[in-house]
Amino acid sequence: MATEQELKKSNPLHKEFQNLLDQDFKDRKLKENEIIKATVTEITKNFIVVDCKAKMEGMIPIEEFKNDDELSKLKVGSVIDVYLERIESFKGEIIISRDKARKMKAWKKLEKVFESQEELTGYITGKVKGGFIANVEGLPCFMPSSQIDVRPLKKVDHLMNTPVKVIATRIDKNRGNVCVSRRAVLEKSKNAEITKALKNIKEGDIIEDAIVKATTDWGIFLDINGIDALLHVSDLSHGRVKKPSDLVTIGQKLKVKVTKIDPKTNRVSASVKALTEDPYANIEKKYKVGEIYEGVVTKIMDYGCFVRIEDGIEGLIHNSELDWSNRNIKPSKVLAVSQNIKFKIVNIEKDSKRISLSYKATLKNPWDKIKDNVGEEVKIKINNITDKAIFAELVDSGLVGMLHYKEISYEENIEDLKKFKKNDVINVKIIEIKDDKIRFSKRALDKDPLSWFKENNKKVGSIITTRVHEVLKTGVKVSIDKEKKLITTIKKTDLAKESADQRVDIFAPGNALDAKIIELDIKTRKIKLSVKAAQIDEEKSLIAKFGEGATKSGATLKGIFEKAIGSKKKKKEEK
Repeated sequence: MATEQELKKSNPLHKEFQNLLDQDFKDRKLKENEIIKATVTEITKNFIVVDCKAKMEGMIPIEEFKNDDELSKLKVGSVIDVYLERIESFKGEIIISRDKARKMKAWKKLEKVFESQEELTGYITGKVKGGFIANVEGLPCFMPSSQIDVRPLKKVDHLMNTPVKVIATRIDKNRGNVCVSRRAVLEKSKNAEITKALKNIKEGDIIEDAIVKATTDWGIFLDINGIDALLHVSDLSHGRVKKPSDLVTIGQKLKVKVTKIDPKTNRVSASVKALTEDPYANIEKKYKVGEIYEGVVTKIMDYGCFVRIEDGIEGLIHNSELDWSNRNIKPSKVLAVSQNIKFKIVNIEKDSKRISLSYKATLKNPWDKIKDNVGEEVKIKINNITDKAIFAELVDSGLVGMLHYKEISYEENIEDLKKFKKNDVINVKIIEIKDDKIRFSKRALDKDPLSWFKENNKKVGSIITTRVHEVLKTGVKVSIDKEKKLITTIKKTDLAKESADQRVDIFAPGNALDAKIIELDIKTRKIKLSVKAAQIDEEKSLIAKFGEGATKSGATLKGIFEKAIGSKKKKKEEK
């Protein structure tokens, strides 16, 4: 028995219909991966049914029409663009997409308008890290946070899902990414308005009603007939301005002079001080170097104080000019803001608008009182002890000087510094005052042990008798005076003429040693003695006295010494 399908194939009417259908599809020329036209035939709850002139109708999810208000305008018979992915799937269905068609069309349009910077309409649909997603012509694009407005916005709710004008700023074909900017549109519009408004003003114009829009630490933003202008802090006044906000308030009207207009950036600069005469123009006629004037302290810094001499003119008192006794004193310990003071003008630099002042020049100079006090005994109070010196102030005047460790005692021992502590009051002698610096000496109050040489008429070349004080490996220490305040070292090589007698182990404390002074410098306190030199001198003296012709007769030095000693004994016996 023949099947129903076999009967249809054998039916001549069926064959004719099939041929007509195949011929119709052949003429339609549908190609995959292209945008085609489709007619809406039905709108259901979940799909939009369209006729693509294929073997069967296509179905598009209704979600692809909800990105904008297209769905509300859609009706049966509307012709729309769709993207043909496949003419026939494995199920025999046609695969189409309205969303992909919209994106492909938008991409081609964005590529076209990227070079011309044409404005497009987009919808900000969501927020992501670093910016926002903007749907432009159906294509999701990235809008950085900095590109949503000309100034930072705290809230963007009023811009969400509403049409906004944007410009494509970057297109990455490889990744399929597009960056857009709303700010560029606003700036473009603003620049056009500014360019038009700038035609009505020029450099040198005086504006009576510039409105303060905002203040910063470095200047003020003004509104001049709809144009943003900058009034820098340095153009507010001829004098020093701490904060612009101290002088103006938001909304206040100012009289300014337009000083610069940059045609490339459309930036306008204004000035208040340009409306008044520069007070430094004739400053040399008003104020003289070396004269004393009065002013008000306006600012205190670590390095000094600023003083207002008159409106627009300020001078600096460096901390070295604040106090006679301390060149590095902290300015806040001497003066206070708003204090009225007298000062002396030290220097005026008209071109750089700098004036150097001195406060201490108006005070009594304690240096004048002590400049003739060199050599006098004074009391000092210790302020600080360093590695090599003591810094202390004179109890009477407060002037600070230095006591070096070598001036503590004649031993010049650095360990002497440990004997003192801060705030100790001690007696010293002023030994030098030079360039406002004082040098003290404590040992100068005592007798100098080196005066022994002058008192005993001893000098270089003199033979003196010393006592061994201490035996060292490299020599011996000997005391020169009875009080044992004058101690020096005789090197091993200077202990005897003969090397065999230079051994330190043959000496003991208390031994008497005759030595020759071969070096004596009172200023550098350098003493050098030599037993060897004394022996050589004594030998020369004996030879000169008893040794005439001795070398010819074969006499020895020992015989000469014995003869000399024997002569001395004989004379004693005769007596």
